[in-house]
Amino acid sequence: MTKTGGGRKESVEPVKVRGRAEWRDWPESNHDKEDGVWLLVAKKGASVDGVTYEEAVEEALSFGWIDSTARAHDQSFFKQRFTPRRKGSGWSRSNRERVARLIERGQMTVAGTAKVEEAKADGSWNSLDAVDELDIPRELAQDLEEDPKANLHFHSLSPSQKKQVIRWVLDAKRSETRRRRIAAVISMASQGKRVGDLAEIYKRTD
Repeated sequence: MTKTGGGRKESVEPVKVRGRAEWRDWPESNHDKEDGVWLLVAKKGASVDGVTYEEAVEEALSFGWIDSTARAHDQSFFKQRFTPRRKGSGWSRSNRERVARLIERGQMTVAGTAKVEEAKADGSWNSLDAVDELDIPRELAQDLEEDPKANLHFHSLSPSQKKQVIRWVLDAKRSETRRRRIAAVISMASQGKRVGDLAEIYKRTD
C-alpha cells in the first residue's frame, strides 16, 4: 500500500481474484478507504480463473468507481486500474447503460447510487453525449478547417481515436486550457502524429 495526498491508501500490488464474486468483495470492503487499485483481468479466450473486463467494470460502477489505465501483465491477464469516480467527471453512454442494467438487477449499492444522483444533479451524467456522437467541438472544428493537413489527418482517425481527442478537449474546465489543448491537437495532427503521440503532450499542455 502507498499513501496518497488525501491520506487514503492505494494498492500497489495488483489484486488477483478467482471470479466476479471475489472481486465484488474488494470494493465492498475498500471503496471508501482506498484511492485506487490494480486488478488482474483475464484476457479474452484465456483459460484461467479470473474476472472479465465487463464483470470488473460493472462491479466497480456499482460502488461508484471507474476503470482508467490498463497495462500488460502476462499471457493470461492484463492489469486494469480502478479509482473512485471524481465529482464532475463525465459518464460515457456505455457506462450509463451498464448502470441501467445494474439497477435492473438490483446490484447498485448506496455508494454507487449516490455517484449517479450526483452526476445527474451537476450535469456530468450527460456531458459526454457529444463524445459518443462524435460531435466535434466548434472551436476545434473551425481550427481544423483552417489547416487542411490537420483536418485530413484528424478525419482519418478511427471513431475511438476521435472520441479520445474530443473528450480530452471537452474535459478542459477553463477556456484557456481548452485553447491550449485544441492548439496541441492541431499541431500534432498537422504533423500526422498518432493519437498515442497526442497522449504524450497531454501532460505538457495542462
